[in-house]
Amino acid sequence: MAKSPMNVARLAAVDAARAARMLSEARDATLSGHRARIAPRPVIEQSWGRMLRGGVDPEHDFRSGLLPLEEVRRRREESPLRHVLPVLREGLLSVADVAQHIMVVADADGRVLWREGSAQVLRKADGLGLQLGADWREDVVGTNGVGTAAVVRRPVQVFAAEHFVRSHASWTCSGAPITDPRDGRLLGVVDVSGPLETMHPATLAWVDSVAKLAEARLRELHVGSLERLRAVAAPVLARLGGRALVVDGGGWTAAVTGMPYVARVSLPKSLRPGRHWLPALGSCTVEPLAGGWLLRAADEASAGDATRIVLDLSRPHRAVLTVSAPAGSWSRELSPRHAELLYLLAARPGGRGASALAEDLFGDASRTVTVRAEMSRVRRYLGALLQHRPYRFCEAAEVEVVLPGDVRELLPQSTAPAVARVRAGRP
Repeated sequence: MAKSPMNVARLAAVDAARAARMLSEARDATLSGHRARIAPRPVIEQSWGRMLRGGVDPEHDFRSGLLPLEEVRRRREESPLRHVLPVLREGLLSVADVAQHIMVVADADGRVLWREGSAQVLRKADGLGLQLGADWREDVVGTNGVGTAAVVRRPVQVFAAEHFVRSHASWTCSGAPITDPRDGRLLGVVDVSGPLETMHPATLAWVDSVAKLAEARLRELHVGSLERLRAVAAPVLARLGGRALVVDGGGWTAAVTGMPYVARVSLPKSLRPGRHWLPALGSCTVEPLAGGWLLRAADEASAGDATRIVLDLSRPHRAVLTVSAPAGSWSRELSPRHAELLYLLAARPGGRGASALAEDLFGDASRTVTVRAEMSRVRRYLGALLQHRPYRFCEAAEVEVVLPGDVRELLPQSTAPAVARVRAGRP
């Protein structure tokens, strides 16, 4: 009959080597089908059971292919976790480096997107396959602080031979999930890892506290974005009668008029301007606003007016984008890079792929990561008015470009080859 699970943190704090030996005995007994003298902790035993049922080999270190660096960069740009990296670094890195640990941040797919800390420990992590772009899902590499925390959705410390795969038994890791405070969706896992002799019983609580600080920061950012959207929405809604509301890209409500407040509206994955049926309003018209959408009940909407986009490049050093819709309009001064991109798309209504835009901007078709990152930023304020694959303005919008009187003054700061050709009068 197995005894109660041992207190790994307490024993390891007193004698890490003895704790590692006892865990190794428990692992070997469990994998051979025998009762362990000291039972593994429930969270570890349940994980081992999943590994055995899933066919993970405990004696061989399996590694799926690393993501290409370009894909890692793309995921970083799209991950909400990029907004809380300063919180994670401030809370974890200074102590982790001194304690010979590293900080690892993985996305919801278990892919390692960031890892920082002790250079010596980073080299050891390379030997375990804990590299940028690596897949550390539990069902791929076995019980571990990243993958197991993602499965059970709570903080998990995995010490020494609690790792299912034998080659990881020299390692210890403490991971905590980071969830979207708006809807509980898993965004990723932050993990502090290092050699087993560096393990401290307080590490797990420390990592969990910092993960909660990161979630609090995400909540603050969301509230701030809704407040900014509310400021845009107020004058628009003041001109309307009937039922209408303004929501952000995720459907979270910033302001309403003529109807009870609802916290969130379910939006289609690919929402476009025009007529739609939505649960909160029934048949309604959808119009873009800076940072969100205006949803108007169909019985109050004016029909037949198209969205109009004006890209004003008439002044040499000030490019302005204006979007006009039936309920009103908004304008935004553009950075030089965004002015270049939108001009190139307006000049090519059929659209441009990332490599073609990279060639237009830099004369180098391989610089697609930079293009995608910038287009992602543009789409934050243009929303579905700017489509992708290829990048292009949506067909429902009327696009006008206002050029300077002398074409040689078009975007004078631009070094983009495609813009330079236009200034020179070449197609």
